[in-house]
Amino acid sequence: MTQSVDIPFSVLDLSPVPQGTTVSKALANTLDLARHAESLGFHRYWLAEHHNMPGIASAATTVVIGHVAAGTQKIRVGSGGIMLPNHAPLMIAEAFGTLAALHPGRIDLGLGRAPGTDQATIRALRRYAGSVDRFAEDVVELQHWFKPATEDQAVRAIPGEGQDVPLWLLGSSTYGAQLAAALGLPYAFAAHFAPEQLMQAVEVYRRGFRPSAQLEKPYFMICIGVCAADTDEEAQRLHTSTQQQFLALRRGNPGLLPPPVDDITAIASPAELAGVNNTFRYSAIGSPTTVAAKLRAVIEATGADEVMAASQIHDHAARLRSYEILATLRDDLRKAA
Repeated sequence: MTQSVDIPFSVLDLSPVPQGTTVSKALANTLDLARHAESLGFHRYWLAEHHNMPGIASAATTVVIGHVAAGTQKIRVGSGGIMLPNHAPLMIAEAFGTLAALHPGRIDLGLGRAPGTDQATIRALRRYAGSVDRFAEDVVELQHWFKPATEDQAVRAIPGEGQDVPLWLLGSSTYGAQLAAALGLPYAFAAHFAPEQLMQAVEVYRRGFRPSAQLEKPYFMICIGVCAADTDEEAQRLHTSTQQQFLALRRGNPGLLPPPVDDITAIASPAELAGVNNTFRYSAIGSPTTVAAKLRAVIEATGADEVMAASQIHDHAARLRSYEILATLRDDLRKAA
């Protein structure tokens, strides 16, 4: 007998810019996908901060969050994540306080420690030396700005203070897991691009978790790549766009999201392909049957409280279809008995 799995499924969108399109079209596709995800019953829709990457249109993450939230009605919208060392905590509190005032009860704030870019862009962002080392202190400061102000408080986050903006910590190592546990925050792991420390991070988070005003018990979300199609062959072909994008990034030449190819081995060495495919070892790629089996295996292995799916698919219609399949599989997992 197969046990049912009743957990939320969500979407991570990098606002990909496919070859042959524009940033304007990519952002229009983001809103279209968000509306589609809402109609399919996905729980939240997150956007990610990356800089100096031609194939990603969500660098101004708070702006895109506002665009998506205004164009939808009930799905939660947030960041997966805001790279906090790039910003002053007060300014993030004001920005997300504004979003929460415009869209009450729908805004999430996921926080990351990585720069989300290269060294030259880090300097252009005016990051100061040691900003990464202050991440824990910056998270605590950000929590402070969202609390109701005291009478003698000289500096206030307006908007921001007293707003209901749940904080999440994001990570790809045990550092984020330890900090999320210590602060009693929900934790999301980026297994879609950095799977190596997944199981260790899950254990560290749950073992060290201390209840907080925001969260009574651990809440763990895993983000994986998903590329679902009607057949395994078609899904593997669609997935070659993601493989090519990662290859370009590792070769130091990031670009627009390329169209799929029939034979990925013609453009990648065996060593390169092995490395890229290892990165995607938790990804669910294939037909509904294949994806369902992978989803169940990942959920059972991690005990995840929520699954977030990232899908870098060149063709927008195929991307919509992938999430349709995923929504059906989610419902099937809930009905299994």
